[in-house]
Amino acid sequence: MIRLALLRHGHTAWNRAGQIQGRSDIPLDTAARAELAAQCLPAPWDAADLWSSPLERAAETARLVSGRAPQTAPELTEMFWGDWEGKRGLDLRADPDSGFRDIEHWGWDYRPPGGESPAEVWARIEPWLNGLSRDTVAVCHIGIMRMILAKAYGWDFDGPAPFRIKRNRMFIVEISGTRMTPLPDPVRLLKRDAAR
Repeated sequence: MIRLALLRHGHTAWNRAGQIQGRSDIPLDTAARAELAAQCLPAPWDAADLWSSPLERAAETARLVSGRAPQTAPELTEMFWGDWEGKRGLDLRADPDSGFRDIEHWGWDYRPPGGESPAEVWARIEPWLNGLSRDTVAVCHIGIMRMILAKAYGWDFDGPAPFRIKRNRMFIVEISGTRMTPLPDPVRLLKRDAAR
Protein backbone atom coordinates (compact mmCIF):
# COMPACT_ATOMS: atom_id res chain seq x y z
CA MET A 1 0.00 0.00 0.00
CA ILE A 2 1.20 3.48 -0.84
CA ARG A 3 -0.26 6.84 0.03
CA LEU A 4 -0.81 9.72 -2.35
CA ALA A 5 -1.19 13.27 -0.97
CA LEU A 6 -2.92 15.68 -3.36
CA LEU A 7 -2.26 19.40 -2.93
CA ARG A 8 -3.87 22.15 -4.98
CA HIS A 9 -1.69 24.96 -6.31
CA GLY A 10 -1.92 28.45 -4.81
CA HIS A 11 -4.08 31.30 -6.07
CA THR A 12 -3.58 33.05 -9.38
CA ALA A 13 -5.11 36.28 -10.68
CA TRP A 14 -7.49 34.16 -12.77
CA ASN A 15 -8.61 32.17 -9.71
CA ARG A 16 -9.43 35.36 -7.87
CA ALA A 17 -11.36 36.71 -10.89
CA GLY A 18 -13.34 33.45 -11.27
CA GLN A 19 -11.81 32.71 -14.68
CA ILE A 20 -11.46 29.13 -15.92
CA GLN A 21 -7.75 28.30 -16.28
CA GLY A 22 -7.50 24.73 -17.52
CA ARG A 23 -4.24 24.32 -19.42
CA SER A 24 -3.59 28.08 -19.60
CA ASP A 25 -0.23 28.56 -17.84
CA ILE A 26 -1.21 31.31 -15.40
CA PRO A 27 1.39 32.01 -12.67
CA LEU A 28 0.83 32.31 -8.94
CA ASP A 29 0.05 35.82 -7.76
CA THR A 30 2.24 37.71 -5.28
CA ALA A 31 -0.03 37.03 -2.30
CA ALA A 32 -0.04 33.28 -3.02
CA ARG A 33 3.76 33.20 -3.24
CA ALA A 34 4.10 34.90 0.14
CA GLU A 35 1.51 32.61 1.74
CA LEU A 36 3.09 29.44 0.37
CA ALA A 37 6.65 30.52 1.25
CA ALA A 38 5.51 30.68 4.89
CA GLN A 39 4.29 27.05 4.82
CA CYS A 40 5.88 23.64 4.41
CA LEU A 41 5.06 19.97 4.05
CA PRO A 42 4.66 18.18 7.40
CA ALA A 43 6.56 14.98 8.18
CA PRO A 44 6.58 12.35 6.78
CA TRP A 45 5.39 14.06 3.58
CA ASP A 46 8.50 16.23 3.43
CA ALA A 47 10.48 13.06 2.57
CA ALA A 48 7.95 11.61 0.09
CA ASP A 49 8.41 11.62 -3.68
CA LEU A 50 7.39 15.02 -5.04
CA TRP A 51 5.54 15.43 -8.32
CA SER A 52 3.66 18.30 -9.91
CA SER A 53 1.82 19.33 -13.00
CA PRO A 54 4.19 20.99 -15.48
CA LEU A 55 2.09 24.17 -15.35
CA GLU A 56 4.06 26.85 -13.49
CA ARG A 57 1.43 27.56 -10.82
CA ALA A 58 1.67 23.94 -9.63
CA ALA A 59 5.44 23.51 -10.02
CA GLU A 60 6.12 26.76 -8.14
CA THR A 61 3.72 25.76 -5.36
CA ALA A 62 5.63 22.48 -5.02
CA ARG A 63 8.99 24.28 -4.83
CA LEU A 64 7.75 26.81 -2.28
CA VAL A 65 6.28 24.29 0.18
CA SER A 66 9.03 21.68 -0.18
CA GLY A 67 12.22 23.63 -0.85
CA ARG A 68 13.04 21.35 -3.77
CA ALA A 69 12.20 20.95 -7.43
CA PRO A 70 9.41 18.48 -8.21
CA GLN A 71 9.38 15.90 -10.92
CA THR A 72 6.73 16.92 -13.42
CA ALA A 73 4.17 14.72 -15.15
CA PRO A 74 2.04 15.90 -18.09
CA GLU A 75 -0.67 13.54 -16.80
CA LEU A 76 -1.17 15.95 -13.88
CA THR A 77 -1.94 18.91 -16.17
CA GLU A 78 -5.33 20.45 -15.46
CA MET A 79 -8.46 19.39 -17.37
CA PHE A 80 -8.62 21.16 -20.74
CA TRP A 81 -11.60 23.50 -20.85
CA GLY A 82 -11.30 24.27 -24.57
CA ASP A 83 -13.27 27.32 -25.69
CA TRP A 84 -14.11 28.24 -22.09
CA GLU A 85 -10.56 28.85 -20.89
CA GLY A 86 -10.23 32.45 -19.75
CA LYS A 87 -13.99 32.89 -19.38
CA ARG A 88 -15.73 33.36 -16.06
CA GLY A 89 -17.82 30.47 -14.79
CA LEU A 90 -20.46 32.89 -13.50
CA ASP A 91 -20.90 34.38 -16.98
CA LEU A 92 -21.19 30.93 -18.59
CA ARG A 93 -23.69 29.81 -15.93
CA ALA A 94 -25.81 32.93 -16.60
CA ASP A 95 -25.97 32.16 -20.35
CA PRO A 96 -28.64 29.46 -20.94
CA ASP A 97 -27.13 28.69 -24.37
CA SER A 98 -23.56 28.11 -23.15
CA GLY A 99 -24.05 24.46 -22.15
CA PHE A 100 -22.25 25.12 -18.87
CA ARG A 101 -23.18 22.77 -16.01
CA ASP A 102 -22.26 22.68 -12.36
CA ILE A 103 -20.06 19.74 -11.40
CA GLU A 104 -22.95 17.93 -9.68
CA HIS A 105 -24.53 17.43 -13.12
CA TRP A 106 -21.52 16.46 -15.21
CA GLY A 107 -21.31 12.70 -15.28
CA TRP A 108 -18.06 11.24 -16.62
CA ASP A 109 -18.79 12.20 -20.24
CA TYR A 110 -19.50 15.93 -19.86
CA ARG A 111 -17.27 17.92 -22.20
CA PRO A 112 -16.70 21.68 -22.45
CA PRO A 113 -16.66 22.77 -26.13
CA GLY A 114 -13.29 21.73 -27.56
CA GLY A 115 -12.17 20.43 -24.14
CA GLU A 116 -11.77 17.17 -22.23
CA SER A 117 -14.34 15.05 -20.44
CA PRO A 118 -13.69 13.72 -16.91
CA ALA A 119 -13.44 10.22 -18.43
CA GLU A 120 -10.64 11.39 -20.74
CA VAL A 121 -8.81 13.09 -17.89
CA TRP A 122 -9.07 9.91 -15.81
CA ALA A 123 -7.72 7.86 -18.73
CA ARG A 124 -4.51 9.90 -18.72
CA ILE A 125 -4.14 10.02 -14.91
CA GLU A 126 -4.69 6.31 -14.21
CA PRO A 127 -1.44 5.00 -15.78
CA TRP A 128 0.56 7.59 -13.82
CA LEU A 129 -1.13 6.48 -10.59
CA ASN A 130 -0.42 2.84 -11.39
CA GLY A 131 3.28 3.68 -11.77
CA LEU A 132 3.71 5.07 -8.24
CA SER A 133 6.01 2.96 -6.08
CA ARG A 134 6.22 4.88 -2.79
CA ASP A 135 4.43 7.57 -0.82
CA THR A 136 4.02 10.62 -3.03
CA VAL A 137 2.93 14.25 -2.87
CA ALA A 138 1.33 15.49 -6.11
CA VAL A 139 0.87 19.25 -6.45
CA CYS A 140 -1.74 19.73 -9.10
CA HIS A 141 -5.12 21.26 -9.92
CA ILE A 142 -8.66 21.05 -8.61
CA GLY A 143 -9.78 19.13 -11.73
CA ILE A 144 -7.10 16.46 -11.30
CA MET A 145 -7.89 16.17 -7.60
CA ARG A 146 -11.61 15.84 -8.39
CA MET A 147 -10.98 12.93 -10.79
CA ILE A 148 -8.81 11.00 -8.32
CA LEU A 149 -11.07 11.68 -5.35
CA ALA A 150 -14.20 10.88 -7.39
CA LYS A 151 -12.76 7.44 -8.20
CA ALA A 152 -11.63 6.91 -4.58
CA TYR A 153 -15.06 7.85 -3.18
CA GLY A 154 -17.05 6.12 -5.94
CA TRP A 155 -18.69 9.42 -6.95
CA ASP A 156 -19.89 9.77 -10.55
CA PHE A 157 -20.24 13.57 -10.81
CA ASP A 158 -23.93 13.12 -10.10
CA GLY A 159 -25.23 14.93 -7.03
CA PRO A 160 -23.24 16.68 -4.30
CA ALA A 161 -19.55 15.77 -4.06
CA PRO A 162 -18.57 13.73 -0.95
CA PHE A 163 -15.49 15.97 -0.51
CA ARG A 164 -14.67 19.68 -0.53
CA ILE A 165 -11.26 20.68 -1.85
CA LYS A 166 -9.58 23.50 0.06
CA ARG A 167 -6.18 25.08 -0.43
CA ASN A 168 -3.17 24.48 1.82
CA ARG A 169 -4.45 21.02 2.70
CA MET A 170 -3.35 17.65 1.40
CA PHE A 171 -6.05 15.13 0.56
CA ILE A 172 -4.74 11.62 1.17
CA VAL A 173 -5.64 8.51 -0.81
CA GLU A 174 -4.34 5.05 0.06
CA ILE A 175 -3.60 2.97 -3.02
CA SER A 176 -3.45 -0.82 -2.89
CA GLY A 177 -3.34 -2.38 -6.35
CA THR A 178 -6.30 -0.90 -8.22
CA ARG A 179 -8.17 -0.01 -5.02
CA MET A 180 -8.12 3.57 -3.75
CA THR A 181 -9.35 4.52 -0.28
CA PRO A 182 -9.69 8.19 0.67
CA LEU A 183 -8.75 9.23 4.18
CA PRO A 184 -11.53 11.39 5.67
CA ASP A 185 -9.44 14.25 7.06
CA PRO A 186 -7.08 16.37 4.98
CA VAL A 187 -3.63 17.19 6.35
CA ARG A 188 -2.76 20.87 6.72
CA LEU A 189 0.50 22.40 5.59
CA LEU A 190 2.60 23.60 8.52
CA LYS A 191 3.65 27.15 9.25
CA ARG A 192 7.42 27.23 8.74
CA ASP A 193 8.01 28.73 12.20
CA ALA A 194 6.06 25.87 13.82
CA ALA A 195 8.04 23.25 11.88
CA ARG A 196 11.39 24.27 13.41
